[in-house]
Amino acid sequence: MIKSTLSMLSASVLLVMASMAPAHAAVDVEAAKALAKTNDCLKCHAADKDKKGPSMKKIAAKYKGKADGQEKAIKNMTDGQMVKLTDGTEEKHKIIDTKDPKELKNMADWYLSH
Repeated sequence: MIKSTLSMLSASVLLVMASMAPAHAAVDVEAAKALAKTNDCLKCHAADKDKKGPSMKKIAAKYKGKADGQEKAIKNMTDGQMVKLTDGTEEKHKIIDTKDPKELKNMADWYLSH
């Protein structure tokens, strides 16, 4: 009986610890930077200053604490939707040249980590 109780307690502790882990895996910064360079993302976005588009820091602040932040960041990279530029004009956002969900999630997580 004691052994069974200890097993249940151990399982419960592990479950609690697992639920406290971050939802996203660690960002592969080098892979994200390489993909950003290949797709000219860094022409419009910088880590902490606005260029033609908002800084990654502003993008991260916009989605901070939102469960769908990663999903919305990926949508912006893949849908070619109209975006407002820092000068107030609008244009279609460039569509990133990858369909790999892991690459897209990594890129979004990199932007949102700023």
